[in-house]
Amino acid sequence: MGGRALVVGGTGPTGPDVLHGLLSRGFETSMFHSGRHEIPMSTEIEHIHGDPHFPETIAEALAGREFDVVIAQYGRLRHLIDFLRGRTAHLIAIGGMNAPLASASDPRWGALGRPAVLREEDRLLLEAPAEDNKLGFKIAEASRKLFAAREEGAFKATYIVYPVLYGPRQPGSPEWHVVRRIRDGRRQLIVPDAGLRLESRGYVHNVSQAPLLAADQPGVADGKTYVVADRDIFTTRQRVDFIAQHMGVDLEIVDMPFDIATPAHPLYRHGGAHRTGLADRIRIELGFSDQHTTEAALRSTIDWLLSPQAMITEIETQLGDAFDYGFEDRLISWWEGVKVSAPKPAGEYGYSHIYRHPKEVGEDWSRK
Repeated sequence: MGGRALVVGGTGPTGPDVLHGLLSRGFETSMFHSGRHEIPMSTEIEHIHGDPHFPETIAEALAGREFDVVIAQYGRLRHLIDFLRGRTAHLIAIGGMNAPLASASDPRWGALGRPAVLREEDRLLLEAPAEDNKLGFKIAEASRKLFAAREEGAFKATYIVYPVLYGPRQPGSPEWHVVRRIRDGRRQLIVPDAGLRLESRGYVHNVSQAPLLAADQPGVADGKTYVVADRDIFTTRQRVDFIAQHMGVDLEIVDMPFDIATPAHPLYRHGGAHRTGLADRIRIELGFSDQHTTEAALRSTIDWLLSPQAMITEIETQLGDAFDYGFEDRLISWWEGVKVSAPKPAGEYGYSHIYRHPKEVGEDWSRK
């Protein structure tokens, strides 16, 4: 394939896969990043140090350069778009799956609100600044700006949407909420709403293939937004149970309503609602597939978190988890008392098949 390629960012959990994937395709590859997190990487990759968040620092770092493809995984996309007009043939930008979506109460969703499982063609973005989601609005505006620049002939453009990621070197890993408690000897874990929340997730070594596939097929990917996520969606409870099984312990799940289960909020990160989206288009159009099963991916994540290579101090700062086990014990004790003192119904509900299955001719339906 060949040509010149630039990756903005590159030292995060997906960056090395993308950079080395470009090298293997014959690109002369550069990475534009701050230099704060240097990691082992091929010496063939040029490092351009600078700040990709501001117009002046972008221009200073990239002055006089042109690229055949740019993959923007970091920095402020709106400023990168302005600088890269006429300086790249194809701009592939990475964004977030849920942050830029219109709020669940936006009337554009209809009377039922936002669907629990969102189809790719039905993604509605924020149209006005939201006090509780300023970042989401900026992401939505940047994606609009990307395709507006494409319409003006600035470059080919592809927007790739990632879900919550997991895997080695993922910042703020929610899995650490569970792994550390088990490691510390905790055998009771507060999980909101029985752990039935569904969330699309993406293993870092799976999703990293997406921008490479777009770079391989610019004619197909041009003008498209692709959602990328693991094929299978599991409940939070399934993931928690798997972590406990992999670590060889029996874990008692303490079920509480989300609003009460405050120690578990770092595990859920974004509230108690489902956060799921279909990700079929990139599989059909670009040939994306999961290179790693969820089981293998989650095992890899747990093992990395327990390894000396994990940057636990940084992860805990990002996660914001108090690990206040004294408070958790008091909350569990209080909740068990609430359940014991709760009013009880006069009779127990029992399910009954709603269609008639008579044992005799003419017999009416009954609940028996």
